Amino acid sequence: MTKEKVLIVDDEEGIRESLSGIFEDEGYLVATAASGEIAVEMMREHAPDVVLLDVWLPGMDGIETLAKLKEIESDTPVIMISGHGNIEVAVKATRFGAYDFLEKPLSLEKILIVARRALERKKLEEENRALRADLSKRWKLIGDSPKMQVLRQQIEMAAQSNSRVLILGESGTGKELVARLLHEKSVRSKEPFVEVNCAAMPQELIESELFGHEKGAFTGATERKSGKFELADRGTLFLDEIGDMTMQTQAKVLRVIETQVFQRVGGSKNIKVDVRIIAATNKELAEEVKKGNFRDDLYFRLNVIPLLLPPLRERRDDIPSMIHYFVDVFARDNGMRPKEIDPSVVKILKEYDWPGNIRELKNVVERLMIMVPSKVVSRADVETLGILKSGQIVKEYDYFSYKTLREARDAFEKDYIVRKLEENGWNVSKTAETIAIERSNLHKKIKSYGITEP
Repeated sequence: MTKEKVLIVDDEEGIRESLSGIFEDEGYLVATAASGEIAVEMMREHAPDVVLLDVWLPGMDGIETLAKLKEIESDTPVIMISGHGNIEVAVKATRFGAYDFLEKPLSLEKILIVARRALERKKLEEENRALRADLSKRWKLIGDSPKMQVLRQQIEMAAQSNSRVLILGESGTGKELVARLLHEKSVRSKEPFVEVNCAAMPQELIESELFGHEKGAFTGATERKSGKFELADRGTLFLDEIGDMTMQTQAKVLRVIETQVFQRVGGSKNIKVDVRIIAATNKELAEEVKKGNFRDDLYFRLNVIPLLLPPLRERRDDIPSMIHYFVDVFARDNGMRPKEIDPSVVKILKEYDWPGNIRELKNVVERLMIMVPSKVVSRADVETLGILKSGQIVKEYDYFSYKTLREARDAFEKDYIVRKLEENGWNVSKTAETIAIERSNLHKKIKSYGITEP
């Protein structure tokens, strides 16, 4: 195990020796410097994990040395030491990034505790950065289709403001991913991102979850609990599947959005927060408003910046890159070598309609990585495992198996009409317009081929 390095900077030899002895006895590697100039050079050469720095030094003083050290390595904690401590110097040191400020005569036990805490904090910050870097790789939009390029631009622009965003799209299209990207690219990125799934939460508990509750507010409330709005203060609150929220809760959420003030359930104290709201739904909220299932005033409050996520079937060109991305992620997470995907498999997956969108594609790739024993995933593997819905796999040579041209033509025409109906949400009028035939003619063909909406 690598020993942690301590740099002690003090012009008094006795202090350098006594501190060196203590830290060496605790198993640290110790270096010393009698001046700020030497400390700066040693910082560059030895990259210590923590620095103990005297304020009063000959030549370049401790505050100036602190500023130089932070320029070289801003993450290294620096503990300032002073024999003539005063508030002004302590404040100045803190402004330049000092971790703590200790006065002489030094308590050797205290200085060890402060150094350990500084090192623990540095380690936590490094782990946090690594985690955030890993998350930034996972929260990533894959694909360069025209629709995705437009969506990226919209995310970049929307992220820079504090305006509310309403994310619309089918289930599995990546609404949570977009919400996280909006947060990560905003000025609130270092503050909390708090998610609430309005559909998964029992309605009798949703107010307590959103606003928190006081002890004794209801049966089972044995202690005070902070709600999601409170936890998201200065950050982002993501209200997922907001279309499933009850009208009663909608009224309370509307009030909080307008005032940024609320009370815990069972409480009387007003709590003020600064929260950016991002909402998402797979429902047509405008239609829900007409039906009386969603408040129009809340809809208009949320719908400041609408972002529409396209279903996967409308950006098929992105599917190959998404397949390879999920293969790499699964292999990395499970410590295995990525499998090769045969081009014929990519073609099948590209032509499938993906009713479950990205979530379904990810699950399919994961199943292939687990259930296919060979290094290459073939077309036969996809068909053997029965991964895609029956009848959805394109059999590219089936038309040639028919004996007559009429039989092959009818088979193709049926498949073509089914595909176009699916692309247009089984809207016959829209499909007829898309494929340039009369609506009545399309109805006859649908009836003659026995096509029914699933």
